[in-house]
Amino acid sequence: CHHCKSRSASAPTDTSKIHYEKFWLYRHCSSLQQRDRQAQKAGQLFSGLLAMNVVFLGSAFISSMIFNKVAITLADVWILLSILKVLCLFWIIYYLLGTSRLPHAVLYRDSHAGAIWIRGSVLLFGTCSILLNVFQIGYSTILVHCKSRVEIVFPSIGILFICTQAYFLWHHSKDCIQVQHNFTRCGLMLTIATNLLLWLLAVTNDTLHVEIESQLREVERRLAGKAPSSHPHWCNETTLCTCPNTTICKVFQKGYILLYPFNTEYCLVCCSVLYVMWKNVGRRISHDHIPKTKPKFKLQGVVFGPLLGTSAVIIGACVFMMYQIQATSLVPSRQVFVIYYSYYVVLLPLMSVGAVIGTIIHALEKKELDTLKNPTRSLDVVLLMGAALGQIGMSYFSIVALVATDPRDLLNSLALSYSVLLIFQNITQNVFVIDGLHRRRATPPGKEEDTKEEQNREAYSQRRLSVLELGQEIRKASLSYIHTYSHLSWKRRVLREISFFLVLCNIILWVMPTFGAHPIFENEMERSFYGYSTWFVIVNFGLPLGVFYRMHSVGGLLEVYVTA
Repeated sequence: CHHCKSRSASAPTDTSKIHYEKFWLYRHCSSLQQRDRQAQKAGQLFSGLLAMNVVFLGSAFISSMIFNKVAITLADVWILLSILKVLCLFWIIYYLLGTSRLPHAVLYRDSHAGAIWIRGSVLLFGTCSILLNVFQIGYSTILVHCKSRVEIVFPSIGILFICTQAYFLWHHSKDCIQVQHNFTRCGLMLTIATNLLLWLLAVTNDTLHVEIESQLREVERRLAGKAPSSHPHWCNETTLCTCPNTTICKVFQKGYILLYPFNTEYCLVCCSVLYVMWKNVGRRISHDHIPKTKPKFKLQGVVFGPLLGTSAVIIGACVFMMYQIQATSLVPSRQVFVIYYSYYVVLLPLMSVGAVIGTIIHALEKKELDTLKNPTRSLDVVLLMGAALGQIGMSYFSIVALVATDPRDLLNSLALSYSVLLIFQNITQNVFVIDGLHRRRATPPGKEEDTKEEQNREAYSQRRLSVLELGQEIRKASLSYIHTYSHLSWKRRVLREISFFLVLCNIILWVMPTFGAHPIFENEMERSFYGYSTWFVIVNFGLPLGVFYRMHSVGGLLEVYVTA
């Protein structure tokens, strides 16, 4: 019922509305609270086992497809995932129309869950994933004479699944459901497992796609008279179903390649939101967990952070465009790799120094640590640490390969410096963000002046502005900005500057690999050392995690900025 949701911001006082959990294993517990606690643990255990079995089954299918393409084909994997998607769709629709509308179903809502940036990411990546499926349907329709009908049905189901799941997460990511606990947990875990399998398939499919594309480039180099690099034998059957020389087919093909990375990000983001919902099933939030005022993001008290960050973004965009133009040519220029790595070698130390200074300031502050139970914050910490392993792992593999070959070469020395600095930057940034997430929120300076200014602004917007009045308002806003900046303590001012600078830097470091800048694969140094297939496995598992790490770091740094 809708009136229950409107009261979800505050804890209910009537205990008769609370649905305590029950489980047949603990039906003889004397205490109602103890039985509820044990039933909650049992429900989490059984739903977790369900997800584990589904993930292992799907992983076995995908692995069999990779190693034995005759017995298990891609169409078989698509059929399994389509069945899982349909089951998830049935559960989500049931939750939207049934579970969430039951009396006293949503008595509490987690204010920390489903932040606007992460729900916006779900919509953004979901939209890109829908377009990706549209391009795949169009591409498969043109080549229907040599492709299976499953290649049209699977993305069609995918569009319906993405739309329904995005709507579900946008409106219900904060829910602490109090009814049908075990069924809801199993539905959430099934959806998490399905998204994980879609991510795993996307990674392996991307591996095969890039492998074919790179091997075709090797053939072109052979025809151009270049010496071939070591790579495995590849099948000529890939040329039997090629895109005809038409504009619409090329558009579908290029659009599919461009949007492919967003699909992996969409799956990972959905998994993180669904996991928080799973942890919040049956959770009852006390008054201490409910914020009295909702924090708002305001660009006040920062000057140097936006300037330095904007400079890093502009320079990074220029380097990225230069790299894309050169790297897509038949013979990529050595100079473009030097420029690309040089940009990172300059930027990463600045980010590391900023994170170290921010951590020191946190240590000097007398602000208390927030020790209250917070599933969203706990997940943020786990995701930051886990996603960072992708870039750290690739960096260590690169260090071993570069040191063992020729570290004195200019390009190799830059790549070696890049790998070492990337490890240090990931570690220092994680320490800064995690420490900042555990700090209690500070009281905003000049709160009374801000409230009065907002009231004046609302009253002022009701009448038409003349040119003179508009100039006066701009002057007032500028004076207010300077007043706020000067009244911030130097510690909070530096923290906000550093946080904003790191936000912009992580955005550009997210954009560059997301849209196809992968010098760690294109420069052939590590690939020739480890071998074609081995390096592909390392890169295609590490790169998506690295991209996800940058995106998730932006959210954590924005939270640190607000709390400062």
